[in-house]
Amino acid sequence: MPDDKEKPQHPSPDSIRGPGGLTLRQVFEQVQKSRARDLEAAKSRNALAEKQNRWRRFMHYVWDKKKG
Repeated sequence: MPDDKEKPQHPSPDSIRGPGGLTLRQVFEQVQKSRARDLEAAKSRNALAEKQNRWRRFMHYVWDKKKG
């Protein structure tokens, strides 16, 4: 009985293998890297959209000046 208390109830993430043969810890690290890449891509897309919006505002300003 004392041996049962010494055993961890949950196996270590480093010992469990997933479908691709990666350990859970490796899968977790890959997900973190992927999420960081996605966040960086989202930032660059937003920066381009912001520049486009500024350009559009400028063009509307110039266009309205030509009309009037």
